[in-house]
Amino acid sequence: MPKLRKELWFGFGLMAIIVAGAAAMLIGAEKVTSGHIGLLMLSLVVVAIMLGFPTAFTLMGMGMIFTWLAYDRDWHRTLDLMVQSTFKTMANDVLIAIPLFVFMGYLVERANLIEKLFKSLHLSLARVPGALGVATLVTCAVFATATGIVGAVVTLMGLLALPQMLRAGYSVQLSAGAITAGGCLGILIPPSVLLIVYGATAGVSVVQLYAGAFFPGIMLAGLYVVYVILLAKIKPSLAPPLTPEQRFVPLPPLTRRIAASGEARALPALLQALKGRRNQEVPTGFLLRELLIAALPLLLFVFVALWSHQLATRPAAVEDTGGLQQMGAGVAEPSGGLAEPSSVGSGLAEPPAAGSGLAEPPATGGGLAEPPADSGGLAEPPADSSGLAEPPGALAEPPGSGPAEPGSATASAAEGALAAPAAEPAAPAAAATERVPAPASFWIGLGVGALALLVYYGLLSFNRLEVFKMLLTSFFPLLILILAVLGSIVMGLATPTEAAAVGAFGGFVLAVAYRQFTLDVLKESVFLTAKTSAMVCWLFVGSAIFSAAFALLGGQELVEQWVLGMNLSKTQFLVLTQVIIFILGWPLEWTEIIVIFMPIFIPLLDNFGVDPLFFGLLVALNLQTAFLSPPVAMAAFYLKGVSPPHVTLNQIFAGMLPFMGIQIIAIVLLYQFPGIGLWLPQLLYK
Repeated sequence: MPKLRKELWFGFGLMAIIVAGAAAMLIGAEKVTSGHIGLLMLSLVVVAIMLGFPTAFTLMGMGMIFTWLAYDRDWHRTLDLMVQSTFKTMANDVLIAIPLFVFMGYLVERANLIEKLFKSLHLSLARVPGALGVATLVTCAVFATATGIVGAVVTLMGLLALPQMLRAGYSVQLSAGAITAGGCLGILIPPSVLLIVYGATAGVSVVQLYAGAFFPGIMLAGLYVVYVILLAKIKPSLAPPLTPEQRFVPLPPLTRRIAASGEARALPALLQALKGRRNQEVPTGFLLRELLIAALPLLLFVFVALWSHQLATRPAAVEDTGGLQQMGAGVAEPSGGLAEPSSVGSGLAEPPAAGSGLAEPPATGGGLAEPPADSGGLAEPPADSSGLAEPPGALAEPPGSGPAEPGSATASAAEGALAAPAAEPAAPAAAATERVPAPASFWIGLGVGALALLVYYGLLSFNRLEVFKMLLTSFFPLLILILAVLGSIVMGLATPTEAAAVGAFGGFVLAVAYRQFTLDVLKESVFLTAKTSAMVCWLFVGSAIFSAAFALLGGQELVEQWVLGMNLSKTQFLVLTQVIIFILGWPLEWTEIIVIFMPIFIPLLDNFGVDPLFFGLLVALNLQTAFLSPPVAMAAFYLKGVSPPHVTLNQIFAGMLPFMGIQIIAIVLLYQFPGIGLWLPQLLYK
C-alpha cells in the first residue's frame, strides 16, 4: 500500500502542476481571450483523463461544453458542429483497416503460435550470449508485428518467457525490461494501428508511413538485442548461458535409429540410410521427407538465384517511338513533310526541297513565281544524288499541274512518314531483346550465398534439423503472413484496407491450420475486435469534436503565436515537440497523445519545413515510452498481473528504464540519419 500511496501522490502532484499552470496563465494574461479558454479546456481534459474518466467521452463532453460557450450558448450551432465533425470522421475509409488488423491479431494470438515460436527461437539462438533475452525480444517483435496488440503480447510473454528466464538465473529487471520493451514494438512496426491513427489525423499516406516505419522498427529491435548481448557478455551473472539440459532437443524415434546422437551430421546420415541397410529399419517415406526438409534452404537459394539473375540480366525496356521520330524528321526538312508540291504559275510558291529552308527563289518577272524545273540556280537535285535527297515516293508530284491543296501536301507527307519505317532494318529491335551480362554485384552476392549455404549444411546436425522443423511450423508461417500483408501495401499491390482483409483471412487460415479455430474462438475474437474498434472510433469522434472546439476558441492560433514567437530553429522545434511528447507519455497513452496533441502540432510543421511523414516516424518512436514510462506504464501493469508474487512493480519499472534510454538513442539516430525512415518511401513512391 505505501507504494500505491506514492504513486497516487505522484499523480495528484502532476495534476496540481497542470492546474496551477493553467491558473497562472489566466491570471498572468493581460486580457483573457477565447484562446486562453481553449488552453484551459486542454488542461482540464488532461486532468480528467488522469483521474480515470473515459478519454473519448471526456473529449466529447469538454468539446461540446466549450463549443457551447464559444457560440454564446447556442445549442443548435453546437449540435451542428458535433454532427459535422462526427460525419467527417466516420467517412474516412482508412479507418476500415483498424478492425481488420485487430481481428487478424486476435486470431493469430489464439492460434497458439507464441509458445512454439519462443521455444524454437531460443533453441536456435542457444549459443548467443543472453539467448533467452534475445529470443524473447525476437519473439515479441515477430508476434507484435503479427498482432499489434501490446497487452496480448506482454501478457503471453509474461506467462511463457518470464518463468523460464527466472529459472535460468536471469535478472528480474532484465527479464521484465526485455518483455515489456519487446511487446511495445507492435505499436511501431507495421501493420501498426498507431500509424493508421496518425495518418488519418495528420492527413499522411498510411502506405508511406508503413514503408517509412519498417527500418526504424528493425533498428530499434536491433538496438534492444545488441544491448542484451553486450550486457550478457559484460555481466554474465545477469544473463547466464543456457545449460545443456536447456539446450536439449528431443529426437523422433525414427531419427534415433539413423543417428547415434543429435550432433551427427544430418545430410550424409540421411543419404547413407537411404541407400544402405538402415533403410530396412526406417521407412523410405520418412527419409525422403527429412531430405526434402533439409533441402528447403537449397531450393530457396536456387529459386532466389534464378529470379535475381532474370532481374539482373533483363534487357532495358525500349519504347517503340519510331513512327514519331520519322514524322519529326520530316518536319525538320522543308521537303519532307510540310512542303507543298510545285505548281506552275502559283502566286506564293514554296522553295525547292534541296534549297535552304529560308532561301527565296529568284523572281522571273512576275511576283514570286516558281522557277522552272530545268533552270539553274536552286534546282531540285536528281533523285539518285547524295546529300539531302528524299527517298522515292516521298515527294511524288500529283498528275497534272495547278494549284495544290494544302491537305494533299500533308497527306503526301504523312504517307511518306508512315512508309519510311517499313524500310528500316529489324536489327535494332532484335538487339533490344538480347539479355545483358549480369553485373559483378550479382556474382558476389551469389558467391556469398553459396558459401553461407555450404557452412549451413556443414553444420547441419540432427538437433539443428529438428530446430529448423520447429521454425518451419512457428516462425515462417507468421513471417509469410507479415510479408504478404506488408509487401502488398509497400509494393502498391493493395491498399491498407485490402491488405488488412488479406491479413484477417491469413489469421483465420493459421487458426484453422493449427487446429485452434472453434466457434468460441471466433465469437471471442469478433467481440474483442468490436470492442477495440469502437474504442478507437469513439476516440476519433471525440478528438474531432475537441479539435473543432479548440480551433474555434483560437487555442491553436495562440499556441502557434507562442511557438513562432520563440524564434526556434527547425532542430529546436523538433526537440521541443519530442520533449513534450516524451513528458506526455508519463500520464497519457499513445491514443490520447495522437488524437489530442497531434492536431495542435501538425499545423506548425509547415512553418519550420518539417515533413509530416518524418515527424510521424519520430512520434511513433517516441510513443514507445507511453507504454514504458511511469506512472501510467500499461506494459508494466500487464506484466505485473501475470508475474510471480516476488516480482515487484518497482523492479519492472527499473528494468524498463534502460530500454527507454535506447528509445531516445533511436530517436537521435533517426533525426541524424533521416534516410533510415525516408529512404524506402522515396525509393518506392517518389
